[in-house]
Amino acid sequence: MSEDEKELNSEDDFQNISGSEEEGELESHSSYKVPGTSGTDIKYQLTGMYQNWFLDYASYVILERAVPHLNDGLKPVQRRILHSMKRLDDGRYNKVANIVGHTMQFHPHGDASIGDALVQLGQKDLLIDCQGNWGNILTGDSAAAPRYIEARLSKFALDVVFNPKITQWKPSYDGRNKEPITLPIKFPLLLAQGVEGIAVGLSSKILPHNFNELLDASVAYLRGEEFELYPDFQTGGFVDITRYNDGERGGSVKVRAKIEKRDNRTLAITEIPYGKTTSTLIDSILKAQEKGKIKIRKVDDNTAQHAEILVHLIPGTSSDKAIDALYAFTDCEVSISPNCCVICDNKPHFLTVSAVLKQSVDNTLDLLRQELQIQKGELEESLHFCSLEKIFIEERIYKDKEFEESSSMDVAIAHIDKRLEPFKPDFVREVTSDDILRLMEIKMGRILKFNSDKADEQITALKSQIETVKEHLAHIIDYTIDWYTRLKEKYGKRYPRLTVIRGFDTIEATKVVEANEKLYINREEGFIGTGLKKDEFVCNCSDIDDIIIFYRDGKYKVVKVSDKMFIGKNVLYLNVFKKNDTRTIYNVIYRDGKEGLHYIKRFAVTGITRDKEYDITQGKPGSRIVWFSANPNGEAEILKITFKPKPRMKMLFIEKDFSEIAIKGRQSMGNIVTKNEIHKISLKEKGGSTLGGRQVWFDRDVLRLNYDGRGEFLGEFHSQDLVLVVLQNGDFYTTSFDATNHYDSNILIIEKFVSDKNWTAALFDADQGYPYLKRFRFEATTRKQNFLGENPKSRLILLSDEAYPRFEVIFGEHDAFREPLIIDADEFIAVKGFKAKGKRITTYTVETINELEPLRKEEPKIESIPEVAPEEENDEKTDDISERKEPGNNDILDELTGQMRLF
Repeated sequence: MSEDEKELNSEDDFQNISGSEEEGELESHSSYKVPGTSGTDIKYQLTGMYQNWFLDYASYVILERAVPHLNDGLKPVQRRILHSMKRLDDGRYNKVANIVGHTMQFHPHGDASIGDALVQLGQKDLLIDCQGNWGNILTGDSAAAPRYIEARLSKFALDVVFNPKITQWKPSYDGRNKEPITLPIKFPLLLAQGVEGIAVGLSSKILPHNFNELLDASVAYLRGEEFELYPDFQTGGFVDITRYNDGERGGSVKVRAKIEKRDNRTLAITEIPYGKTTSTLIDSILKAQEKGKIKIRKVDDNTAQHAEILVHLIPGTSSDKAIDALYAFTDCEVSISPNCCVICDNKPHFLTVSAVLKQSVDNTLDLLRQELQIQKGELEESLHFCSLEKIFIEERIYKDKEFEESSSMDVAIAHIDKRLEPFKPDFVREVTSDDILRLMEIKMGRILKFNSDKADEQITALKSQIETVKEHLAHIIDYTIDWYTRLKEKYGKRYPRLTVIRGFDTIEATKVVEANEKLYINREEGFIGTGLKKDEFVCNCSDIDDIIIFYRDGKYKVVKVSDKMFIGKNVLYLNVFKKNDTRTIYNVIYRDGKEGLHYIKRFAVTGITRDKEYDITQGKPGSRIVWFSANPNGEAEILKITFKPKPRMKMLFIEKDFSEIAIKGRQSMGNIVTKNEIHKISLKEKGGSTLGGRQVWFDRDVLRLNYDGRGEFLGEFHSQDLVLVVLQNGDFYTTSFDATNHYDSNILIIEKFVSDKNWTAALFDADQGYPYLKRFRFEATTRKQNFLGENPKSRLILLSDEAYPRFEVIFGEHDAFREPLIIDADEFIAVKGFKAKGKRITTYTVETINELEPLRKEEPKIESIPEVAPEEENDEKTDDISERKEPGNNDILDELTGQMRLF
């Protein structure tokens, strides 16, 4: 026993089992006696035994079951399946049951594991040509029974996977057959297919990548250029690779489903996230509905060859908000953590995707070199024997008397070798006895039909082929680049990128969750909650919202929505709290202490700690809020403040306009309103927003609007303003400037909508087959309209928003000799509706249409102010004054004292 074993199997690790055969308890379970033991005490050494067993088991699972090899990118079961299919390959389909049975000669783990691995390989649509029902990766439906489906190796697999001449072999598990250690795959298969495996103590998750991008990256690496690789999934969708980290352990990617708006009440999910099926996706949507996160009427699954899940919304539900809710609360958005673990040198290694690709390219280059060297050797052997044969026949060595009368084989061989001596310097290698024996086996029929000219042509062709192979070996990098280029030309069209790479915006759950609860307050007892159904209704909310509460003494705090919570009495205002909301402005007048001055302030609450108490006032005892208003868009009202009358007081009231007060931080003191005692404060007039319009930007990376300065500046938007969206296919529509809006990826123009702006479009009319020019104005519409016409083959050439645009028409083909045509659009055609057909530009063949610099610009618009007659103006002023006459000091004094006036 080694020192390590002695340490592991110390006395502390022994398990003592005491028993007596006479007692019958031990005997009742087993009568087996451990050899070498005596008496009734039996000792088992467990620690070292279990450690060795566990390490053996873990090593076996890691190396032989779950983790792919770096060289060929295959797990052992996948490698054995492909090897078996190659042995069975005759160009025809084979029953999967037959393939599974044949693979069991190499893989001793049952038909179920082999069958599942074979189906997964077939569904990747790369190495295996499938026939029959192989299941559906979109719906998760399983494949038909192995006896009903068939498979064969694809042409791609036959091209890149197999070459017995350079394959290293090992005995199978029972020693009856040989199986490959790794297959000589000349392609980054591991990155193309992706892999997922769970072993003991580690796991491997490598995401699939695009076929063509892998080949391009391989060529870039061979040329010494930089390259980047990002995942591409068969199920399509969108992927955010911001934190991909080159596929290394610790990185992550976000994957989203593709959701389209069919109309305001219907959403269509046409592409699903990687690793999900339509069934699991629908289940997650229904769970979110049950929890009240999203309001939907029903979900229909119309998936067949392509995914299509229709989500029908409840009337009144925002479709844009519903899309965000699907991403936030369902499996329409998932996060995947890659872990690039592979077997290399008989050990697991954690690498990056780039490192795996580089290793694959280096391995491919070495395999191609080996193939060329083998090919060169075979060609040289053919050249060597052709030269021997030509000399043997042309020199008529077979007719030599010494050869014919040779007493033994050795004498004959020696004679031929002697006759070949003058020609040996021209041979590619030395002449051996085997070569001479092969010459002696040439039949007389072959000698009689020998053609010297054809032999010379064959020798010349072989020499040319050898020189070509030598050239390839000398420029092995260029040869490898050509290999990847041929693969892309031959198979690349079958594998376009399906997943769109796009940055994702952060969706805040509190902004997109549906208001599935109602908030109530019991002012007498000081409780709020969603369960107080009989008390005063406050507002609609969701179960994940925060509530901001203001008290009469100036205190305020933010709490979490709950079924019932004690918050205290004297609540002045409460509502749903929106974090980082700079548009909601609170207008406040407070008294500082019991008899202190009154202060006025305006502030926003953008972010505070939950359940922590804050103060609007300066914190003195007896402070009190005397006026409070919450304004969602920064509105500023005008107040009438009435004083308590005092001797010698000239004015008993003043007006205070909140628009004159600057918006400051929530902890600011504010401005002094007055030093007089205030009798009451009343609203004189509601005011408008003092924040002005909201500046809006459009971020093309995430296709969302924002107010943070990211992307293209669209302008300053007021409440009624709209955003115009023009797509490349001629569709256009208008939206609000809400940050939750979703937009298409093929946007041509996005800007602030101006109803009287003229647009000029040059287009190809597919119905007429000629280019047309039209001038029109876009209309405000939430539904998509198309200004190119109803024929989907019509296409937009260019679109201009110049007031007086000019175009240059360049002719092509048989009309290329004509001078370019210059068109002044303002003179060519008048402004009409967007559905108008327009005016044909020419009947000649047009190569291109370019926009020229306009000769005149649009004059700035000057708003005219209508003149008012003096007498009319005086009349209007008189009427206005009489209607808005304010009470004087005497009126206010009578109101305070309660006296009535006679006159």
